[in-house]
Amino acid sequence: MSHFIGIDTSTTATKAILINEKGDVLGVASNEYGYETPHPLWSEQSPLLWWGATKQSIKDVLQKTNIDANTVKGIGLTGQMHGLVLLDEHGEVLRPSILWNDQRTAAECDDMRQKLGKEKLIQITGNDALTGFTAPKILWVQKNEPEIWKKARHILLPKDYVRYKLTNSFAMDKADGAGTILFDLAKRDWSAEVLSTFKIPAEYVPKTYEGTQATGELTPEVAKEIGLPAGIPVFAGGGDQAASAVGTGAVRAGVVSISLGTSGVVFATTDSPSIEPNGRLHAFCHSVPNKWHLMGVMLSAAGSLRWHRDTFAPTAEYEKLIEATKNIPAGSDGLFFLPYLTGERTPHPDPLARAAFVGLTIRHALPHLTKAVLEGVSFGLRDSFELMKESGLKNISQVRVTGGGARSPIWRQILADILNAEVVTVNTTEGAAYGAALLAGTSIGAFRSVEEACDATIQITGSVKPSDNQKAYENSYSLYRDLYPSLKPTFDGVA
Repeated sequence: MSHFIGIDTSTTATKAILINEKGDVLGVASNEYGYETPHPLWSEQSPLLWWGATKQSIKDVLQKTNIDANTVKGIGLTGQMHGLVLLDEHGEVLRPSILWNDQRTAAECDDMRQKLGKEKLIQITGNDALTGFTAPKILWVQKNEPEIWKKARHILLPKDYVRYKLTNSFAMDKADGAGTILFDLAKRDWSAEVLSTFKIPAEYVPKTYEGTQATGELTPEVAKEIGLPAGIPVFAGGGDQAASAVGTGAVRAGVVSISLGTSGVVFATTDSPSIEPNGRLHAFCHSVPNKWHLMGVMLSAAGSLRWHRDTFAPTAEYEKLIEATKNIPAGSDGLFFLPYLTGERTPHPDPLARAAFVGLTIRHALPHLTKAVLEGVSFGLRDSFELMKESGLKNISQVRVTGGGARSPIWRQILADILNAEVVTVNTTEGAAYGAALLAGTSIGAFRSVEEACDATIQITGSVKPSDNQKAYENSYSLYRDLYPSLKPTFDGVA
């Protein structure tokens, strides 16, 4: 039987997952590392940490599963998006990678809007300039570290540095390429106009590939070190959100995935490029060939619930805390929670936004506050849905929810009512790494298409449909949408 490896180069660890040609997970191994914050707003990481953790995780998963290494037929890659890796002409790292969560580039984002024009930038790339993206980081290096930029010859993202070390090839998948905002979204490749506007030589960026295309082969030196045969093909894969969508089966138009972790991500596959004209949604290529996706990002989703628990009921178990809300009516008796604990990205790209309870009265107790948090996060996720509908996504047939918040049946019901859609859970839990492994398996021929791979391996484990509370939540959502514009002057004043 053939086997496939998925490698996920995340911000805090590198995970290797081994699956068979049926999609069964046979083993998982992970090795952790940290990142540095040498100055306020900075976030950096040595690429050598990823490479060391990659080699060790592959060794560990092979040892755990004790399979014949000759049966491994392909490796798929995924990882944290947007991080900037600069290499010199010899392929040596020039400086620590500037990560996705680095916030130093506000001035460079303004420069991008001024030089190209915000409307044109969004029209070409599908996105406004945000501090998390790769392009502003390049401009920052150009301006602040000219001696580094002078030596630079290769621009990569984190997982693509791992690819280079595995194969000695420079390559990038189209999903991650779009996330640099140097892409022509419709053409699914680098924009000559954007590159030239920001004085980035076209030869510095690598060739891009669809998620199922081979980008190189495992070199003999690396193969010997990690215990695999030389020549195993390494496939393009995708950025972590696109690969995670594959890992949960969100690969067709109308099927939306929600990752309900510390942050919240709403991901919708599209058959053609769809752009929110003001850049409030991210529009990227999918790791599924010739598909695209829209994405909304909430900065404090399940993180809001954790803050609430730690602040008001630090000894409570989440399950019991949520269970106590069962008898609280929809709308929490007029209490609202704005989930902007760490600012917001979608639909309000506002780092100064603040969280708030609105409508508190003497009648409200802890269960009301808890339910208001669950509802407020769900309303915030619906904001992304509404923007997606305005951008052309008309028919949302199903929502696949993953992450820690998905474990709560009460929260899943609230989501179904507020989104007015069927909310389901699935059997896969390894997310992006699993998606990368499925992409590799599809490439080798274990499945005829990515869609077939998902149909064969991903099963629905639970389903919740809207209840009679849906109409009540429709009224509450209308009130919720008025709160941010009303409070924004206060947020700005407080900041």
